[in-house]
Amino acid sequence: MIAVRAHETARDKERFQLLVDAVTDYAIYMLDPNGIIASWNSGAQRFKGYIESEILGEHFSRFYTDEDRATNLPQRALETAAREGKFEAEGWRVRKDGTHFWAHVVIDPIWDGSGNLLGYAKITRDLTERRKVENALKESEERFRLLVQGVTDCAIYMLDPGGHVSNWNPGAERIKGYTEDEIRGQHFSRFYTDEDRATNLPQRALETAAREGKFEAEGWRVRKDGTRFWASVLIDPIYNNFGTLIGYAKITRDITERRDAQEALAQAQAALFQSQKMETVGQLTGGIAHDFNNLLTIIVNNLDLLTRNVTGARETRLIESAQRAAERGAKLTQQLLAFSRRQPLQPTLHDPNALIVGFEAVLRRACGEMVKLRLSLPSRISTISVDGAQFEAALLNLVVNARDAMPEGGDLTISLDDTVLDGPRAAAKNITPGPYVRLTVRDTGCGMTKEVASRVFEPFFTTKEIGKGTGLGLSQVYGFITQSGGYIELESEPGRGTIIAMLLPSHGDGQGDPGEEDSAEAIRPTRDTAGTVLIVEDEPAVLDVATEIFDSLGYDVLTASDSTQALEVLERDVPIDVLFSDVVMPNGMNGFELSRKARELRPGIKVLLASGYPMSALPSEGFEEGVSFISKPYRWTELADKLRTLRTSS
Repeated sequence: MIAVRAHETARDKERFQLLVDAVTDYAIYMLDPNGIIASWNSGAQRFKGYIESEILGEHFSRFYTDEDRATNLPQRALETAAREGKFEAEGWRVRKDGTHFWAHVVIDPIWDGSGNLLGYAKITRDLTERRKVENALKESEERFRLLVQGVTDCAIYMLDPGGHVSNWNPGAERIKGYTEDEIRGQHFSRFYTDEDRATNLPQRALETAAREGKFEAEGWRVRKDGTRFWASVLIDPIYNNFGTLIGYAKITRDITERRDAQEALAQAQAALFQSQKMETVGQLTGGIAHDFNNLLTIIVNNLDLLTRNVTGARETRLIESAQRAAERGAKLTQQLLAFSRRQPLQPTLHDPNALIVGFEAVLRRACGEMVKLRLSLPSRISTISVDGAQFEAALLNLVVNARDAMPEGGDLTISLDDTVLDGPRAAAKNITPGPYVRLTVRDTGCGMTKEVASRVFEPFFTTKEIGKGTGLGLSQVYGFITQSGGYIELESEPGRGTIIAMLLPSHGDGQGDPGEEDSAEAIRPTRDTAGTVLIVEDEPAVLDVATEIFDSLGYDVLTASDSTQALEVLERDVPIDVLFSDVVMPNGMNGFELSRKARELRPGIKVLLASGYPMSALPSEGFEEGVSFISKPYRWTELADKLRTLRTSS
């Protein structure tokens, strides 16, 4: 029986040894009570480097580093195991080749049945790779922590699945005002306004983040001191490796200043647009009032001249009624506040020459002083069927755009000619083949790129600064030309100006007036009269009526259509007693400048200036001693009084 038991014990030991030797991931070996190695397995051989014959009988302290041996760690480990029943630790160990590895060590004491210490069982595991991963993770976490803690422009913090704050960074403290100790564990809804909490926005934000992978929004948030700031908020859900929601990452930026700046910019743009719109309307209103006053000057003075030769009661009553209507018209020009041409097209046959010439004064004013306008109009041109007012508006749009393209000044040419589009050319433009009148507007401005040129007729497209253009001008021109059965084309290169041509269907031969050379002045026969007056007026109709008035008052009359012609007359050897000039003239000097030059040439000359603008709107320095002023529309009786005053003044 004893022999059988001994045989079974031997078999058990053999099986145990086979089990221990089969383990290669752990070093499992025995130590005697003094720490001498008594057994060795294949796992120990694999990561310590010693074979069994080399290591049996050696002290296990050789696996420790010099630093650990210097502190007597091997002996203390055995004592701890014997005293406490186990020693467990991690630390650096040394292989046969001198390299180090990070080991997890367990030492258990072995006792016999009588309580005598027989030795120690030692199990060592190589955790070097795991420690590298753990250290890398710790380093990554530390870098991330330092990154988050270093951010002060953003609040970056974590929420648990219920929305409670679990950590806090300095940016969050700076923006929201809470320290980490104050806010940790509090629900993040305290950062929301009462209105947002009433609509359950905080909870809905978390639900959206969990459902859609992200929640992003802007809105008002509340600081610790109760003040509000405009926040950009991003919430991302955080899941563990098993797909379980473990919380949320929340990033908040204070963008109050950006929002305020955007609102201020929008308000400034709106104010600028409104200011410029009102300025433009004012300029248009002033220009219209000026032109209308010229017309009223003709009407009023012709009516006055008629009254001198009418004796019948009925005729007198009719003239007086017309005079009252003209006076009401004069008052209306002072109250003109708006200008609009929003009516359906009413096309009629027009001579394009006549349309342009009749609108020339407005075009010249639109060009300003820096742009030189030249008209190249043929003596005969085909008629076109257009809405005259819309034609003028389209032409004005082109002129204004050309002027804006020449901020430093330049040349602007408007020309007309007849052309014929054959089938292929007309098909390319998607219009009907046949004869057309081509109106061309050519400038010497900055030009534009092909990309810009391809979009200039799109509504709301503009290259002008914010508030300086609606982007509708050229699109309105395009709509008018298309509605009129025509076509508009554009050629432009950067730095080489722009050419825009409007093609409108022609309707037969025009009767255009033959070109005539305007004389520099028309000199009337000298006679024994009140004196000689030089009338300077760019509007032919106003010039005619002024001539008639002065003639009826007994003056010999010399005329000029601009300051250049006027200076030519002033430099001639002819007597001139009075200079009667319009203040605003499209070319050369204005009336004030002309009056100063005239008085240099002829010190004794009397000067009377006229304008459709009120005297208060004109520069006061222009009215020097010896210079008088009369407002348009003027009556011949008012003119006679002004001349009488001039004659009697020193």
